[in-house]
Parts: sequence; structure tokens; C-alpha cells
Amino acid sequence: MAQEPLSLDRALASFTERWSPRIVTTVNDYDVRIARVEGEHVWHAHDHTDEFFLVLDGELRIALREAGGERTVVLPKGSVFTVPRGTEHKPYAPVPTAILLLEPTGTLTTGDRHDEVPAHVDTTTGHALG
Repeated sequence: MAQEPLSLDRALASFTERWSPRIVTTVNDYDVRIARVEGEHVWHAHDHTDEFFLVLDGELRIALREAGGERTVVLPKGSVFTVPRGTEHKPYAPVPTAILLLEPTGTLTTGDRHDEVPAHVDTTTGHALG
């Protein structure tokens, strides 16, 4: 990775695909990814890692299946949330939304366990930017 500043606005403007994250940099063994999202993702879980979300623009909702039942967290612009490892979750964006994710390099967007993946969701470990 080049050691030059990167504009997240420019990076987000460089692609239009939804639910198809781009890797903007790495920190130790973690990818910093950005994604454009809208509509539903898929129920999934990451068995060995937490998943960090930062909403850059728009609104993200994350449905969670926890021991006490299901609940949904709402993340407006500027909010952060971490889904604990092993927790089934399903992100949903009611409007076009931009997010930043922090995950170990090689983590699949659809986790280790998931429902059937719809065509609009990209199962990937992240794409190179540009």
C-alpha cells in the first residue's frame, strides 16, 4: 500500500457496485474496507472475528440474532457498531449508504455461515481500490 493520504470521498466515487467492498488500506493484519450499500445483505456470522462498522453517509440497520432473541440496531451517519464474533447478523440500508469496515484480511463478506446469497451481494474478501 502506498503511504500517501487517501480521500474516502474520492475512493467511494471510484465505484458504484453495492455490497462489494474495496480495500483502502491495511492495519497490521486487518483490512480497512469501504462499501456502498443499499437494501438487504444476507444473514451471516463470522465465527472467529468481530466485525466493525462505521457509517460514513446514510443509515445502516443491523438485525442481530442473540441469546435473548432478535433485535435491530440503527446506525445513522457517524455511528460505529461492532458485531461480536459468532453473532448472526443481517445488515440493511434503507437508503444509499456508505460504510467503512474493519476486518481481518481474508474475511469473507458473507461470513463463515450464511443463508443463500442473493445476486446483488458480492461474496468476497474485498477488492483492490481502483
